[in-house]
Amino acid sequence: MMSQSFTFGQSRPRDLGIHIGVLPTGPKNAITDVAGVKVGHVTLIERENVRTGVTAVIPHAGNLFQSKVPGAVFVGNGFGKLAGTTQIEELGNIESPIILTNTLGVATGIAGVVKYTLNQAGNEQVQSVNAVVGETNDGYLNDIRAMHVKPEDVVLAITSAKDGVVLEGNVGAGTGTVCFGLKGGIGNS
Repeated sequence: MMSQSFTFGQSRPRDLGIHIGVLPTGPKNAITDVAGVKVGHVTLIERENVRTGVTAVIPHAGNLFQSKVPGAVFVGNGFGKLAGTTQIEELGNIESPIILTNTLGVATGIAGVVKYTLNQAGNEQVQSVNAVVGETNDGYLNDIRAMHVKPEDVVLAITSAKDGVVLEGNVGAGTGTVCFGLKGGIGNS
């Protein structure tokens, strides 16, 4: 095996000549290489202590509640907060956009998804929504207790989602993310 040194600016193993897996990447090497998948971000940076946001992953265009997609859950680290997994495990489907936001914003993420879903045409009789919301930890760089993320930010992340190249790093839910004491960010696969 050749030894290689890391150069700042090379953010992916592939950039360093390391290929993981046996299948080729898509043209953008992004989740949006899957037809219909879109990603949206809302980034909140204010003053010295607001570094947070929301990332929305939309599995397909159209009304997700009316046209659910297959889903599954695998927990590799059971410490994080992840809402909406019971229905996925029991029914094997996803009926809403998938939201990532900060630890204390998980409930806000649920509220935003519910608001978005109930307001979609065709959902006038819907009385229950299973929102899927995962957390990132931005409590070190963000005044997390002030709960800056609002349901409107969640709806904006959903409605502004697009296909194509996906912004990564210090954006959306990755804005203030810290991982194992190091600055993290939002990734893509």
